[in-house]
Amino acid sequence: MSDAGSETASNAAPAEVETVEVAADKSGPMSVEDALQEVIQTALVHDGLARGLRESAKALDKREAHLCVLVETVTEAEYLKLIEALCAEHSIQLIKVSDAKVLGQWAGLAKIDREGKPRKVVGCSCVVVTNYGVDSPALQVLLEYFKTR
Repeated sequence: MSDAGSETASNAAPAEVETVEVAADKSGPMSVEDALQEVIQTALVHDGLARGLRESAKALDKREAHLCVLVETVTEAEYLKLIEALCAEHSIQLIKVSDAKVLGQWAGLAKIDREGKPRKVVGCSCVVVTNYGVDSPALQVLLEYFKTR
């Protein structure tokens, strides 16, 4: 009898935790940066990312890109001019972020340790989304941001 009672108590506790997590996700409007992070990670899962300058330039030139994310602090000015010119020529949306390490982490260029914390994060100067994957609320936030910009 004590075994059956402990199973019921352990099953009831996770159900409460799940409802709290769902309520936390819907608590407020999503920022553009959070939406961008979610869209990049979804595209990574669906094999829809081109990471780095070479892959990004190829995807932009072939007009396979839907969205381009560029770091503001690029080391070479020519990189910045090239990506901006390709985006302008093919009318591809361009968003700039501040930190290359953060962009690298979003694009999956980091090792994750046992606690779930990123280690050995590699910086990334440019990421191009060629396939959004699934239609998500984060994608809708980004598309609305592009319409208002």
